[in-house]
Amino acid sequence: MVANAPLRRRMAERRMTKAELAREVNSEIEILTGRPGTVSERTVHNWLTGATRWPPAKIRLAIEVVLGRSPEELGFVPTNRTRTTPEEEVRRRDFITAAGGTALAAATTNTASRPRRIGTADIERLQFRFAEVIASDHRLGGRPSIESHAASLVEEVVALEEHSTATQRIRSALYACAASFASSAMWAAIDGRRFDAALQHHQKAAHLAAMSGDSGIQFRIWSHAGSLYRHLGRPGDALAANDVARTLPIARRDPLFASLGHARHAAIHGLTGDTNAVRRSLGHAQDALDRATAGAPRPVWITAFYDQAELDSLALAAHLSAGNWEDAEAHAHRSLAGRRESMQRSRAITTVRLAHAQLGQGDFEHAVSTAMAIPTEVSGHPRVTGMLTAFGTRLDDLAPRSSSAMAWTEHARTTWRIV
Repeated sequence: MVANAPLRRRMAERRMTKAELAREVNSEIEILTGRPGTVSERTVHNWLTGATRWPPAKIRLAIEVVLGRSPEELGFVPTNRTRTTPEEEVRRRDFITAAGGTALAAATTNTASRPRRIGTADIERLQFRFAEVIASDHRLGGRPSIESHAASLVEEVVALEEHSTATQRIRSALYACAASFASSAMWAAIDGRRFDAALQHHQKAAHLAAMSGDSGIQFRIWSHAGSLYRHLGRPGDALAANDVARTLPIARRDPLFASLGHARHAAIHGLTGDTNAVRRSLGHAQDALDRATAGAPRPVWITAFYDQAELDSLALAAHLSAGNWEDAEAHAHRSLAGRRESMQRSRAITTVRLAHAQLGQGDFEHAVSTAMAIPTEVSGHPRVTGMLTAFGTRLDDLAPRSSSAMAWTEHARTTWRIV
């Protein structure tokens, strides 16, 4: 008797117990047959141990909907006597289509018809679309098109939830997906300096995340709120919002989340000029990052950007705000050395901050050279443009009519047209 490892892995990925799997399979069987299923924890135990290698057809159909994988992919092995017939395959496709669906809009086109059943496969499709939004943000960041696209996905998911049936676990996952899209709309607005819109997105995102019960997406939303208030120059509100994120269960459970919370706290402390608090928070952030397990299952939004290079970038921001120019420059160089190649916009932001740190030390020539190194293709990003404009203004204040200031003015005018 061979244990069913693929099924056990899939249950672990979905964080499902034997009792939860049995309950959801029975629910799907009721949709298929009109009568509740009789799957028990013992039944699931037999699947996992290999005692039952090929469940009956209706159970296999239900398992496929719940776990989003075919029976064969889940480690079940058909016997010679139970090969799938053409009729059963047609029935399987019809059932999967009815239960799982393929388009978000399908549930909203005719509310008078029978509500559509939402399953694991639908959640996975939404999570894939969220990953696409994250990738677009990293490439383009802050553009109104990203904000509006993410906001429209929020409305689609909310409509899907309202006009469909699902188990409580799937419904919670739907709310988490809606909150994820809302958090991306919020971040795009922050990144594009559309702060009023960001505040509105935050209200919706926080509401949806609370209903989801998902502390991972709650962390993202409240951590973003901390960044929003930091950019608005409201350190008290920023610390309070970031504290909400830092006290969530995910931050106590996973050191990577704890590290990000501490690092963003340091950036906020920089606004107040409290260098001791900055160093203390950065120390906690580094300790937590060193303890984080590499490759552990985590949401795509955090694995896509947070690493040692991002910690150094936040340390750079903290020391820059506090006026600790040499510390800021050291962290800038470390961040640039470790940045992923795909993070070109983040690299540009770090480079502008490095130029500001050099400017603060009176090294005008190097500061201008650093700022000039930013590629033209990323200089049009609203956040980068604003930082470059501030750099030019500060340079004119510190070294008016100097050769460095004149060189920068000419470069900015001819290359980026920002002066």
